[in-house]
Amino acid sequence: MGFRQLQQTEVSRRSIMRQGIASGLALLVGSNSFPAGASLRETLPNRPKMDAAQNEAYWRTVAGQYGVTNDVVNLENGYWGIMAQPVLAEYQRLSAWINRENTNFARFHWGETNEKLHDAVANFLGVDRDEIVLTRGATEALQALIGGYNKLQPGDTVLYADLDYSEMKNAMRWLADRRGVNPVKVNFPEPAPDQPLSEERILSFYERAMDANPKTRLLLLTHLNNWTGLIIPVAKIAEMARARGIDVILDAAHSVGQVDFRINEMGCNYVGVNLHKWVGAPIGCGVIYIKNGYTSDIDTYMGRNPHSDRVSDRIDTGTLNFAAHMAIPAAIQFHEQIGTALKEARLRYLRDVWVQSARRLEGLTVLTPDDPSMVAGLTSFRLKGVTTTEANNALMRRLAEEFGILTTRRTGPAAGDCIRVTPSFYNSVEDVEKLAAALKKIAA
Repeated sequence: MGFRQLQQTEVSRRSIMRQGIASGLALLVGSNSFPAGASLRETLPNRPKMDAAQNEAYWRTVAGQYGVTNDVVNLENGYWGIMAQPVLAEYQRLSAWINRENTNFARFHWGETNEKLHDAVANFLGVDRDEIVLTRGATEALQALIGGYNKLQPGDTVLYADLDYSEMKNAMRWLADRRGVNPVKVNFPEPAPDQPLSEERILSFYERAMDANPKTRLLLLTHLNNWTGLIIPVAKIAEMARARGIDVILDAAHSVGQVDFRINEMGCNYVGVNLHKWVGAPIGCGVIYIKNGYTSDIDTYMGRNPHSDRVSDRIDTGTLNFAAHMAIPAAIQFHEQIGTALKEARLRYLRDVWVQSARRLEGLTVLTPDDPSMVAGLTSFRLKGVTTTEANNALMRRLAEEFGILTTRRTGPAAGDCIRVTPSFYNSVEDVEKLAAALKKIAA
């Protein structure tokens, strides 16, 4: 679906959502416990009405809002997303304010501020306020969900895939000690000339995995995985799982802000989210989502208020970075000026520029399909025979040192290591064309 169609079908929903976000931000700024800052609503010009993803003049304006090193072309933006300059300024202002106010704020006013922050984030995510709690990232959120899931019995199976995130795979394996269950890893199919990746192939893969493991009671899914960038049809897989009595924990670390979707349409009762990747909040901002009515399925954190039904008692982060969380509304404001649908379209456009060239190179495999429902901006490739960590580290260094392009080596796919390429909103077409030219030389 093109950006124009997305825009037409989303107008009314986005209008309602923006009203909710604006209301939450107004509550924050108007509160005595929250220092008022400059509005970010007019930072960028209006979005182009035609061919917005390819409007280089508009995206040069967006790029102007980011302070980026000139030492390298950074195509490794999957680690975390740098803050736009207005968001960074707000974060720095809040850091200075917190440092001055100190415990006078923390003891008497943080509770009120924290509630209003949660209102703003819930409005942004389109969920109920009592379904979320802020965390320091998706890893922390998902570890609490996986470790706290209490419906397992000894001998049950928990299912995960090679493309799930390393720390989440560790957590699923740990359930063997914690719950006495049997962790089973299944390996994703990879694209082949005679068998490309498709939604049907992914659905068949999960159907076979669940049928082969009839004792499965918990399934980990990654919406947009960090190794290759593959987007899977979560709602359809979750429906298959429910029919078999299997609960799903969803890793949405890379999809929120990069892919236009609604959490409450995924069919998953437990979700971990990052706000410091594609929404552009400061590092240390994540979310636990537990659907209303399912909170008791997750233990309270290390005995915290053991009979509580509040999501907030499913994690205890200790003393957090107050300023980072208080800057989330500024990140949401800036994000909404562009909008998730346009961010997704732009990132996919940049991805397609280098991928179209790379697909013509002998001995290079792009690990995601071109189907827009199965990929956004993040995509990995593998050179034929280059599967070890050492070899891919060498390739990553060559791209950086010889061509001035930053990528990253990823270890996780069962078929071997790969190189991940992740453009951001400040990257240009010239940046990804530079990568395409470099790969042509390397492949030759």
